[in-house]
Parts: sequence; structure tokens; C-alpha cells
Amino acid sequence: MARQNNQEINAGSMADIAFLLLIFFLVTTTMDTDKGLARQLPPMPEDEQPDEDNKIKERNLLVVLINKNDRLLVNGEEMYVDNLKDKTKEFIANPAQDENLPQMERKVIMIKNPDYYPGSEEPKKIPHKLFESRYPDGYPVSKGVISLQNDRGTSYKRYIEVQNELVAAYNELRNELSMRMFQKRYNELTDEGDVDAIRAAIPQRISEAEPKNIGD
Repeated sequence: MARQNNQEINAGSMADIAFLLLIFFLVTTTMDTDKGLARQLPPMPEDEQPDEDNKIKERNLLVVLINKNDRLLVNGEEMYVDNLKDKTKEFIANPAQDENLPQMERKVIMIKNPDYYPGSEEPKKIPHKLFESRYPDGYPVSKGVISLQNDRGTSYKRYIEVQNELVAAYNELRNELSMRMFQKRYNELTDEGDVDAIRAAIPQRISEAEPKNIGD
């Protein structure tokens, strides 16, 4: 009678293989840095600033406040959440060059240089050719910063609603600019340089303060 050989599978290296696969996925996985809120804090005021400088800084700041009763106040005036997106778009773009809205600073739109590598003589960033040709004096970039503040009693639902409206304002402005420049919506762009250019032209600047007792 033939003897049946039972061959065992050597599982000693399975842990090593699993570890290598984990490292592989961690290294190759990419993250979309544009999702969520990109925060940029407004500059701290200097001591003994002239009144004129204070006025300039005030025009560059939109204070969005949610009190403990979930009422929304924008620069001290009560507002419906449904109107916040349009108000934010006007603040960022300042289409009428209103002196009470943020200043616009002309900047050369820079993008990541695809030829750059660590140690090379190539610059890390280069001008975007299309923006450079259409805006030789630089593209007008808003200095506006949105300061989002809430009370400790603010509901989570209201806070998320307000955040969504602020982000939607930036997304719509980016889509509009992308259509003018590339005939595509911002979320349809596939060229990394074009994506970088839109982000540089319309930077998302939302500052979030720690919750505090604001009251009614």
C-alpha cells in the first residue's frame, strides 16, 4: 500500500510578506491634500500700528461666527446660512474692487517643476505658462482670510453646514477660473500643473479659532 505524504505549507515567511505589502501600500498611496479645509491663520497685528494699517487688515478679514443658539453672524450682521456662500464668493473675488473688501495682490502663478529632483540645479517651482501669457503682470490673488468662530454651545450640525458653505464658495470660484483658463471644471483637471495653478490663484484660507463662550 502506497504511503501518503502530507506536505505542510511553510508559513514562516507570511508575516514578512504581510509587512512588505503594508510598506508598499503606505509608500504608494496618495492623498488628496485639497479635501477638507486648508487653514491659514491671519497675521498677528503689530504693536502700535497706525489706524490706516488696521483698516487695511480689517478689510482682509471676514469673521464668520456661530453663537450658542446656532445663529450665524458675518462681520457682526446676522445672516442665513443659505446666503453665506454668495457672501463668501464676493469677499474672496471682490469683483467690483470695493475698498471695504480684501485687497488683491498680483502674483506670478507658480507650480511644481516636473524636472526638479533633490540636489538638482532646477528650481522647485516654475511659472505656469498659460497664466504667465495671459497675466504678464501677475494674477490678482486675494489677501482675504476667513475667520470661523463658534461657541461651545454651537451644534455640530450647524458648524458643518457653515463649513460646507465656505468650502463650496472656494470650489465654485476655482471651477469658474478653471473653465476660463482650461475649459474644464477644477475637479475635472488631470494635469497636476494646472491643478497647482488654480490652487495658487485662489488659495483656500480659512482660520478656525478655539470654541469660546460667545453667548447670544
